[in-house]
Amino acid sequence: MDTENKIVKEEVESKNFIEQIIEKDLQEGYYDHVQTRFPPEPNGYLHIGHAKAILLNYGLAQKYNGKFNLRFDDTNPTKEKIEFVESIKQDVKWLGADYEDRLFFASDYFEQMYECAVKLIKKGKAFVCDLTADEIKDYRGTLTEPGKESPYRNRSIEENLELFENMKNGMYKDGEKVLRAKIDMASPNINMRDPIIYRVAHMTHHNTGDKWCIYPMYDFAHPIEDAIEHVTHSICTLEFEDHRPLYDWVVRECEFEMPPKQIEFAKLYLRNIVTGKRYIKKLVETGIVDGWDDPRLVSISGLRRRGYTPEAIKMFVELAGVSKSNSACDYAMLEYCIREDLKLKKPRVMAVINPLKLVIDNYPDDQVEYMDVDNNLENPELGTRKVPFCRELYIEQEDFMEVPVKKYFRLFPGNEVRLMNAYFVTCTDVVKDEAGNVIEVHCTYDPETRSGSGFSARKVKGTIHWVSARHALDATAYLFENLIDEEKGVYNEETGEINLNPNSKKVIECKVEPSLADAKAFDSFQFVRNGYFCVDYKDSTPEHLVFNRTVSMKSSFKLPVQN
Repeated sequence: MDTENKIVKEEVESKNFIEQIIEKDLQEGYYDHVQTRFPPEPNGYLHIGHAKAILLNYGLAQKYNGKFNLRFDDTNPTKEKIEFVESIKQDVKWLGADYEDRLFFASDYFEQMYECAVKLIKKGKAFVCDLTADEIKDYRGTLTEPGKESPYRNRSIEENLELFENMKNGMYKDGEKVLRAKIDMASPNINMRDPIIYRVAHMTHHNTGDKWCIYPMYDFAHPIEDAIEHVTHSICTLEFEDHRPLYDWVVRECEFEMPPKQIEFAKLYLRNIVTGKRYIKKLVETGIVDGWDDPRLVSISGLRRRGYTPEAIKMFVELAGVSKSNSACDYAMLEYCIREDLKLKKPRVMAVINPLKLVIDNYPDDQVEYMDVDNNLENPELGTRKVPFCRELYIEQEDFMEVPVKKYFRLFPGNEVRLMNAYFVTCTDVVKDEAGNVIEVHCTYDPETRSGSGFSARKVKGTIHWVSARHALDATAYLFENLIDEEKGVYNEETGEINLNPNSKKVIECKVEPSLADAKAFDSFQFVRNGYFCVDYKDSTPEHLVFNRTVSMKSSFKLPVQN
């Protein structure tokens, strides 16, 4: 072998900044394992941004042979519901993040959190405060001015222990007293200015019932949960960067060994898309959408209902990347990912969205042929099927034009086209209604031109799809556009209301080939030339199929060229 001319290419794996931190920690022996978690608050449904956090945390655990926890940060019973817990569990599992027996709840640690709070009081690091919420806000100061200390800050340890015990025992009304960390009212980081770590709330909790009437604040509970579960890398989004000093303070002062390391990354944003929970909740409550799983939403359940796959969402997250800088992606990139994922997986069937009757005058009225049709020309493994063909068909209205425009190669009077997988037909006549609208097209066919016969005497430029009128199934198609009026942006600057697109959902009655008769909820297909469609699990029935259009066939997204 001529080794002098041999070219050796080394594959260089690109690592994001989080992976670089983890590998450095492992190499230096700071940690001897990797443990991550996804810690949602059960106060709403998950959306595409959460998918990034789920797949990132799970992917890191997989890559470094570590463990992954699903943990509910259920410390605020005023907004939490079992409904949200169950939906989140389903979404995480559907995305492929396997948490097996590693399902946890922050509320399971309430006793340990209480003990941590008592420890802080005994160390002189926490005190019971009687100031109202407004007074605490006034005392906190500003970004340029230090805060001032609460008049209750110097209570004795004994008094604070007694008062905190009384809080736990339900002796005070909601908001009457709080427990605050004693840190530094002059800190340039406002989060460190004696933050509240416990409040009184006489609420029934979905997991602990009425056992507790005091609940820990998120910034106090979250680092304790991570420490209890031996999480090594607490990965969160950039808005928590200013909270990191408090996170570190809590685990240090509570004297946890091997404290977790918090690392922040940029959220996943989509342009002109609604993701805020309070806005989605309003859309649901006002009936503008038909639930948190409406296919026009980018909630994970909505994307699933629309026909998106875990593989497509993972591809999208990988293309978006992991960084420290906020940026936004176009929805077109998500559409690109689902097209790429489905194009070799799904059968291509014929469905007519806007039917127009086509009659082949010289075809025998009582004859039915069954055409051999490939399920997917790019994937022969999907096999073939038989599609019935007869004298009367349905074609798309857009595939006929009485007065054709320039370079229109489909059907018009006197023109010949190929009926996909069937015969050549030539338009001879039309039938119109009283308003002058074409309601029926008449043609003749050439029996020598059957698809697969090897006929090559002449060529045609146009090929159109069809379904047999005698055998077609009646179905309904939901065609979606952006829920938002993209020209106006998501929110009205004056009112704060969402700028809605009145045409975000169109309901179309269509005709589909009979091979779809047994289609079940979530089954998806490529409707030739019309896009990818998924059987709607809510509205579809065995007697009448309803399809959601996942994505059209046309793409405006181009994958960036890799250097």
